[in-house]
Amino acid sequence: MSDQLDDLERRIDELRAGVRTAMRVRDSATARTLRAELRSAERAWDALVSGEPARPKPEPPRLVTVREQVHQGLRLLGASAQPRLVVAVSDAFFGGTIRSSQLTSLRRDEERSFRSSPFGRPYYLCAALTDRLSPARGLLTLSSWPIERRVVGPLSPRVDFLTCAIAVAEHESDDGRAARLLVRMARNIPGATDATFGPPDPARVIEAARAELAVHAERDTRDRAELAGRAVAQLGDAARLFGAATLSTIKKEKAK
Repeated sequence: MSDQLDDLERRIDELRAGVRTAMRVRDSATARTLRAELRSAERAWDALVSGEPARPKPEPPRLVTVREQVHQGLRLLGASAQPRLVVAVSDAFFGGTIRSSQLTSLRRDEERSFRSSPFGRPYYLCAALTDRLSPARGLLTLSSWPIERRVVGPLSPRVDFLTCAIAVAEHESDDGRAARLLVRMARNIPGATDATFGPPDPARVIEAARAELAVHAERDTRDRAELAGRAVAQLGDAARLFGAATLSTIKKEKAK
């Protein structure tokens, strides 16, 4: 009994420290999960010291970090996307708890991690690359994608939007949030909706998006291939993932 109490007390201390840390960085989702586990551990401690029959200890829920939730969203979309779309997909399909504001410093954190230990993680959340091979503002990608998918030419934002719309339409869900997301995306695709105000037919959205994609695909593929070739020839490993420093970036760094 003494060993069990010691283990529980250590776990309670760890959980309390974890809650304090999560609250300090304003990660309310993690704090809620840890508080729930803390209450369970405290109940087990009470039962042990009072001599009540021990109840089976529930398996603590696995904490899904902001980073993992963004990874889930991007994998579903299959193309570079703005944070607000990633958040909406995470919310609609994975019960996500992230907010756009939490993604503000995420790419910088990923870059610092890569530079301190290159390729130490299975994947990195990184920036799309512009025609200047600099990081595209507000566009997230995955390092595990080929570089042709991580660069953006003149037509790429539209191509990526259509690709994302197809992915959302293909991913079945009974969640009303998924339906509302599809409605918003379908409004920006000619022919994806009819004259009614009901939810769009996913098959119709897919058909309309693919029809427009066929118009842009050849030119966009050519542009991306050219950009990818330049990136491979001119950039080192870190810059291929996070973009080359621009003149304005260098000036800001020198001013610090």
